[in-house]
Amino acid sequence: MERIILILSISLIIAIPAESQSLKKFGKKLTEKTSKEAEAKIEEALEQSEDQAKTKDDETKETKSSDVVNEEVTSILWTKYDFVPGDTVIFEDQLANEQNGEFPSKWDLKTGNVEIAELKGENVINFPSTKNSEIVPLMKEKGDYLPEKFTIEFDAYFSEFCTKFEIKLYDVVNQQKNPDLPRIIISPKDIFVFNKGKTTFDENKNYPYWQHIAISFNIRSLKIYFGEERITNIPNLGGNPSGFSIMASQCHERSPALLKNIRIAKGHMNLYERVISDGKFITNGIRFDVGKATLRPESMGVINQIYKLMNEHADLSFSVEGHTDSDGNDASNQKLSEERAAAVKNTLVGKGIAAERLSTSGFGESKPIDTNSTPEGKANNRRVEFIKI
Repeated sequence: MERIILILSISLIIAIPAESQSLKKFGKKLTEKTSKEAEAKIEEALEQSEDQAKTKDDETKETKSSDVVNEEVTSILWTKYDFVPGDTVIFEDQLANEQNGEFPSKWDLKTGNVEIAELKGENVINFPSTKNSEIVPLMKEKGDYLPEKFTIEFDAYFSEFCTKFEIKLYDVVNQQKNPDLPRIIISPKDIFVFNKGKTTFDENKNYPYWQHIAISFNIRSLKIYFGEERITNIPNLGGNPSGFSIMASQCHERSPALLKNIRIAKGHMNLYERVISDGKFITNGIRFDVGKATLRPESMGVINQIYKLMNEHADLSFSVEGHTDSDGNDASNQKLSEERAAAVKNTLVGKGIAAERLSTSGFGESKPIDTNSTPEGKANNRRVEFIKI
């Protein structure tokens, strides 16, 4: 256990300066500010780890153990998370194949300047100016592309206390302004919905950090989540959302405002109704790290709902089936789908569901339900199915 804690500690020490150092398109000052402190901390941590290090096999076991610890921590921290994404993805941008310094290819610009940057080897959308810049997604469907039930998700990077993201639920490039739809401003300590009020919450002052933002709209009600917490719950929004726009800026020079993992989905899934009518339900809301079977925290919204369903209906048992998109080779995708199904079962069992009520299998990329030629299609194919048995 001491070794596991040490490994996690080293990761935390390294992660914060690494973000500053690896964000391309920013000046030297941010790097120089952290490098000396980081080097001293890293050197001290490595000296301690060398004293406790053993063989490579032991290190591999420790890494796997730390993954288990991370999953257990996630399931505990996000135990009350109840956000469930829409059934079908209609827009997805993982920023794949983008060029550093170029405008993001799946977006249109209303005002300002936006570009692709790189953080820790990962592409991100960067708002590089201290003046507001606003973008909208390029949608296949024109006009009102948001149905009466939809969800929006993205990861936002808060570099300091004054970082803010403003959301409008209409497309500022392609649609008429709707005065009935309030602007939404998300900051590290409150969410302000114009004409509906402000909700404050405890500020995480450990800047910089990524935070998962989720928005759910159901006919007239709006919910907004900041990480695992549901912050805003408006029973009657008073307008018809028709599109999506997001605006941000750097609060100060070299204090970036960034986005990644943007997804819009339509529909609203009632698990029990699906089980009764179809004998199964399909979810793409259970997410994993790329190429791994490690659950991402936002997966807990769906998993918590499945736990609640099975806890309330003791007669329900499921076959948990993992599916992937076509990226990678058949053999690795088959193995990955099996491991992901097992990870979901293990998480549910850890929450208290009897193991005999869940079986698992994986089908890799062999059973697509959508095209693999678009990001949205791939997102729909990366799914977990629960088949009633």
